[in-house]
Amino acid sequence: MPDRGVLHRRLLGVLAGLLLSALAAAPATAQAPRGMLDIEEQPGFVPDEADEILTGPYARQLVFFRTNEAPGTIIIHTSERFLYLVQGNNRAIRYGIGVGREGFQWSGLLRISRKQEWPDWRPPPEMIQRQPYLPRFMAGGPGNPMGARALYLGDTIYRIHGTNQPQTIGQAVSSGCFRLVNNDVIDLYERVPVGTKVIVRHAAKL
Repeated sequence: MPDRGVLHRRLLGVLAGLLLSALAAAPATAQAPRGMLDIEEQPGFVPDEADEILTGPYARQLVFFRTNEAPGTIIIHTSERFLYLVQGNNRAIRYGIGVGREGFQWSGLLRISRKQEWPDWRPPPEMIQRQPYLPRFMAGGPGNPMGARALYLGDTIYRIHGTNQPQTIGQAVSSGCFRLVNNDVIDLYERVPVGTKVIVRHAAKL
């Protein structure tokens, strides 16, 4: 008859094997891609002024930027989470932005067709489908997800606009629009006229 110690070790070995097999068969926990958060719109939320002050790379700043585009052109790098307003002499004003979530990102060439201060908000059908409790209309104001200003892109549903969720700058959370903190979108709004060329470039983020 085997020694009790031997039986005990055999039993532990069998249990350990079963545990490893179960772990191997278990599905891996899905993780959101880098730079993408599951953040829903928060109509009516008004952030603190301190939360709207960006620091680090997403803070508005003049940077070296080489391009053949004319001064005044807006170039958006979706993968970098930056909007550049070309200034000439290889310089641009760079703004940190929030971009479309996976499946809502796009690229192309459009022009600013309209500008609006404190725009009203009408969530697009895709957003209503994901968040059916959202209001179908919300008048402009500090708690509006469209923020302080909006620059409408061509005849599309896409806009460059402010936000009442400054923590989403640098993230991929929108339905295809580009969001800036209110101070930045006001600054951009004052610098660009209707008709401004907007180039949207999208590439996979490393």
